[in-house]
Amino acid sequence: MTQRLRFLLDTNVLIPLQDSFQVLEKNLANFVRLANVGGHSLLYHPATITDFGRDGDAQRRERSLQRVKQYPALENVAPCPWNTSATSANDACDNEILYALECDAVHALVTEDRRLHAKARIHGLGDRIYTIQTAEDWLRRLHEPRQVFLPNIHDVPLHSLTPLLASAFFDSLREGYDGFDTWFRSKARENRMAWVYRDENDTLAAICIYASQADQKINDSGEQLAGQALKLCTFKVGETVRGRKIGELFLKAAFRYATENACEHVFIHADPDRHDYLIRLLQDFGFEARGMYAGDLVLVKPHPKIAPLDNAASPLDYTRRFFPHFRQDAQIQKFLIPIQPAFHETLFPDYSPQQQRLFGAIGNVGNAIKLAYLCHAPTNAIHPGDIVLFYRTEDEKAVTSIGVVDRFEILEDAAKIASLVSRRTVYALDQIEEMAKRKTKVILFRLVEHLPHSVPYDRLTREHVVTGPIQSIRKVSDVAFSRVLAAAGR
Repeated sequence: MTQRLRFLLDTNVLIPLQDSFQVLEKNLANFVRLANVGGHSLLYHPATITDFGRDGDAQRRERSLQRVKQYPALENVAPCPWNTSATSANDACDNEILYALECDAVHALVTEDRRLHAKARIHGLGDRIYTIQTAEDWLRRLHEPRQVFLPNIHDVPLHSLTPLLASAFFDSLREGYDGFDTWFRSKARENRMAWVYRDENDTLAAICIYASQADQKINDSGEQLAGQALKLCTFKVGETVRGRKIGELFLKAAFRYATENACEHVFIHADPDRHDYLIRLLQDFGFEARGMYAGDLVLVKPHPKIAPLDNAASPLDYTRRFFPHFRQDAQIQKFLIPIQPAFHETLFPDYSPQQQRLFGAIGNVGNAIKLAYLCHAPTNAIHPGDIVLFYRTEDEKAVTSIGVVDRFEILEDAAKIASLVSRRTVYALDQIEEMAKRKTKVILFRLVEHLPHSVPYDRLTREHVVTGPIQSIRKVSDVAFSRVLAAAGR
């Protein structure tokens, strides 16, 4: 039976949906289209009626109230216990909507309200709340996986982008930084570099300008980062491509650059009022606030050359803070996961043995850091922070890649699986539904790297890592794991 998803739409999504005088933005229109194609439900919460009722424009209020009822309402919702007599009307509405999500009345909430996203994180619901762009991207991955344009990041000199400086893409940067064009041109003359993403039409859609700096003062207090640090000077992902994990790809490029150039910190200045989503992304990868600079929040991530000794930190928190370092002591389990070539190519489109060995540097970043893998292996004992080694079967017959587990679940509900992997990778809904006919193991993980040299099966047997065919997930010993890393040249 085909699984249907249930989306709760917030007021700021419903208003443009219902207002016939407002043209639907491309992402919103495509989200609605894909929801209809997949037979997914678009619902409103009864609290939305109260919210519309507070609109001071009588004609618009009446129009909204009449048209919202063209969509089904969420029925028999439990009253929110978070509200009290002191709760404001706006907060009470937000809480009612979030509590419906907490009660699993729907799979996901779609909203553009940054405050609601922040509240969702406080209540542990951050992975189930979406912007229009991320929700649209999710449905594209479920229903049009062959049409999903996998992002690719390129390293280019700024002067190659100077002819585009007058384009609308840079308007928001000019608004936020007086004298941006002059600064851009001055850095172009210095041969400053940038990572860029061009969309399927070869149009500039995202940029991250970067620079390596020494002993840099980072905030108004004069705090200094000793040694080399990588500064992300300008970081913009265009509205038309948000939800495609471009920001995560920029961070992947930044971490790789920092490793290869001995930068012990990565830092950025971000406007807390305008860059909420960026700040949340950075915090998920270990950036922490370190004061203010000219009104901007300063966020710094430690990037030590040698993995710090900190066994007091949970394995997952250690990875978040010090990625690409990870805990690999005796308390951490290590697993070998066989993966067929077709799934390997879907999961790791940037993997190329020849490219890894010949070029090794930034080049094509390919796919993001946070990924998902589905299987039916009998293993039930994988935990957050565990290490996974991916073994490509059939053609290469070698260990190629290493990751750290974020989360492990055993599920049979295709819709829940789809929701869990939505931000991670491309799994078509029919693939998920087929797998969900049996208990499915969902492994959410962070890709640390593709190994410098893949480790073939004969080397694994010679080093006593395995004693027979690798047909299912298997645990490996600390000694065996060390031997794999040594053979890979890591």
